[in-house]
Amino acid sequence: MYADDDTVREILQDTGDTWAVVGLSTNRSRAAYGVAEVLKRFGKRVVPVHPKAEPVHGEQGYASLADIPFPVDVVDVFVNSDLAGAVADEAVAAGAKAVWFQLGVIDEQAYDRTRAAGLAMVMDRCPAIEIPRLSPLR
Repeated sequence: MYADDDTVREILQDTGDTWAVVGLSTNRSRAAYGVAEVLKRFGKRVVPVHPKAEPVHGEQGYASLADIPFPVDVVDVFVNSDLAGAVADEAVAAGAKAVWFQLGVIDEQAYDRTRAAGLAMVMDRCPAIEIPRLSPLR
């Protein structure tokens, strides 16, 4: 288990409302698109991070975390596990408070590095599942 319910709840409720979603594009068939909709519905500002840097859900997109000109609280990662560690390192460098690796995104070394840097981290879970499960965010 890469995060207990207390850590998940802390990230969802207390860490902040600006979420950079790495891998979010205008492709409605991708999981990132639907999860971003759920995050918005629960009051989160969703900032798309994708090489195309296209606007999604009414929010300007950026090609990388480093390109975002304002603070980001949580970095939600929808990339392959072999790319996720670099994104976690970018999140630390960008000053994020937490990193969230989606279902199936696992990099134990990145988890350890991110935690050692002082960030909260969740791995192999989905906020769209956890928000309703952990209420009172409903």
